[in-house]
Amino acid sequence: MYKNNNMKKNNEEEINPVFAIEEASRCLLCYDAPCSKACPIGTDPAKFIRSLRFRNLKGSVETIRENNILGGICARVCPTKKYCEGACSRTGIDKPIEIAKLQRYLTDYENVLGLEVLKPVECKKEKVAIIGSGPSGLAAATKLIQLGYKVTVFEKKEKLGGWLSYGIPEERLPQAVVDNEIEYIKKLGVEFKTNVNVGKDITIESLTKDGFKSFLIASGMQKSRDVDIKGNKLDGVINGTDFLAEVKSNEKYELGNKVVVIGGGDVAVDCAISAKNLGATDVKIVYRRTIDKMPAERKSIDEVIDANIPIFTGIKPSEIVGENNKALRFKGVGMFDDSNLDIPVDNVIFAIGQEQDNVSSIAKIEFDNKGIVVTDDYKTNIDGVFACGDIVKGDKTVVYALKLGKEAAEKIDMYLNEKEGAR
Repeated sequence: MYKNNNMKKNNEEEINPVFAIEEASRCLLCYDAPCSKACPIGTDPAKFIRSLRFRNLKGSVETIRENNILGGICARVCPTKKYCEGACSRTGIDKPIEIAKLQRYLTDYENVLGLEVLKPVECKKEKVAIIGSGPSGLAAATKLIQLGYKVTVFEKKEKLGGWLSYGIPEERLPQAVVDNEIEYIKKLGVEFKTNVNVGKDITIESLTKDGFKSFLIASGMQKSRDVDIKGNKLDGVINGTDFLAEVKSNEKYELGNKVVVIGGGDVAVDCAISAKNLGATDVKIVYRRTIDKMPAERKSIDEVIDANIPIFTGIKPSEIVGENNKALRFKGVGMFDDSNLDIPVDNVIFAIGQEQDNVSSIAKIEFDNKGIVVTDDYKTNIDGVFACGDIVKGDKTVVYALKLGKEAAEKIDMYLNEKEGAR
């Protein structure tokens, strides 16, 4: 497993090498493989499975890492049923190849043996600043450093990784995996500066004076949306992103016994599972639409059901009732009928979506009416300032954020080359 002396214990199942070879042997070796076409970031599952099948593990690792600097992370959190595994040709015969498990086995193998597929290159080109160290920023930093640029990533929080470190629970994504993959990027030559709030501590103007020629805003959407109902400020009412961040960094987080989670996405599901793991025996999810409309992965919903967490559908929040400033009851009303929900609570966790947080303080860039940054080929309305990741577009998955980061880096390279040619 991942080498890290400070690694928290996690209950990850170790993948047997015999299973990995046998699973790779099930591959049909498709010509023009649909699994590879379905990968947003361009990793070639058909190629690395073929290499694994013939015991070329180093070649398999090279295929993964050359395309995806966060291969070990994606092996754990990527919705593969939506992408590569969903497209697998074996689906019509029996079941798809377990591509995520094979990728995890290979990236674990890489780490244990200390393989270094990617090597540092000499960086003689311009200085580029990346604001935000989430998956999109990390992908862009890797691409730019490989192209020879001097890259510095600015992160306003203490830990690097953005949502990887502050949002995804330890059970799904061990912090050791995140730390090791970021360490890989550091070894390539990317410089990281934490606890730096661009727009407050430093500005794009001051960075320009320091020689930075281009900027990429990849700050993500980590702020929970507020819910405007009576009682939303009572003690015991928590927003989902803050809750997950606290739980991941604080094993002794105190939570009540009766917990209601509002929302139907992956954040809501993670909140419910985390509450259960903290010892809350009465955890419920309340979602305004039907269960088939829940945006969370089907696998995650099944985990909720297996954990005996009931899901109340067709209900929207109407009020949180409290006494002495403490939440005591949650009330909801039916979306499709006149039903009502009135249940006792110790905590209400709102996980109804995220939004960008103070991006406009970084630069006076344009937003659309949904709060999404307006871009043209990742260029904002300000010359030299680009944007990518969840603040721009996408399906809000780690792998898609990586795709956008790589593409944004390519556009920055084109921009700086054109600038150089115009001199």
